[in-house]
Amino acid sequence: MSKPRHFSDSQAMLFAVDEVPAQPQETARLPSYIRDHRARLRERFLVGGADALPDYELLELILFRAIPRRDVKPLARQLIEIFGDFNRVISAPISRLTEVAGVGEAVVTELKIIEAAAQRLSRSRVMQRQVVSSWDALLDYCHTAMAHRDTEQFRVLYLDRKNVLIADEAQAQGTVDHVPVYPREVVKRALELNASALILVHNHPSGDPTPSAEDIDMTAQIQTAAQALGLTLHDHLVIGKSTELSFRAQGLL
Repeated sequence: MSKPRHFSDSQAMLFAVDEVPAQPQETARLPSYIRDHRARLRERFLVGGADALPDYELLELILFRAIPRRDVKPLARQLIEIFGDFNRVISAPISRLTEVAGVGEAVVTELKIIEAAAQRLSRSRVMQRQVVSSWDALLDYCHTAMAHRDTEQFRVLYLDRKNVLIADEAQAQGTVDHVPVYPREVVKRALELNASALILVHNHPSGDPTPSAEDIDMTAQIQTAAQALGLTLHDHLVIGKSTELSFRAQGLL
């Protein structure tokens, strides 16, 4: 199809994705009210961007690709109702998504592609960059990667002598309120990467980033191990649903 003049290359490519010439029979089989609704929704998105659509309509655009011959608005609304918002839908565990009637492999695949793309984009803004000058981008990445998880995850960000982020690694997965962390493994990995400093990050699925006594004790152990090897522990970030807590800012480091 030809590109509309007022669309950017990326917008035109997105517009074309669901209307490739190889599928004219599928489009023809759509009832007119569904076909017209999809066309109007795409147009609103391409002209007004994501801000022009509520969460459930943005979700509809994704579901169009997974479910090409059915009205997907009821499913989009149901997913938002169950999980809360667009971000929580795309980051929901596969096991929970497939419990929803109408969600199969195709829907899960589309949602997880979007989640992976969001994480790749936010990660690209912080990797190989000086952390101090990209702190807000770093927080955005941590929230994108961890805020909506329903189990705890512990990550370590490794920095070089110029505080450039050289590695971001998930060290451990846990339960809804606990994640096992081994200080010796954290600092050992820093030496393997020739890192000079590190930032600890973990999430609280409850949404409250207040550190537990175990969080504080574990951080102290890692700080002691790091100092013994000449490594600097810059901070420990606890990621909640919509905010984060910095050990450094709270005087806990």
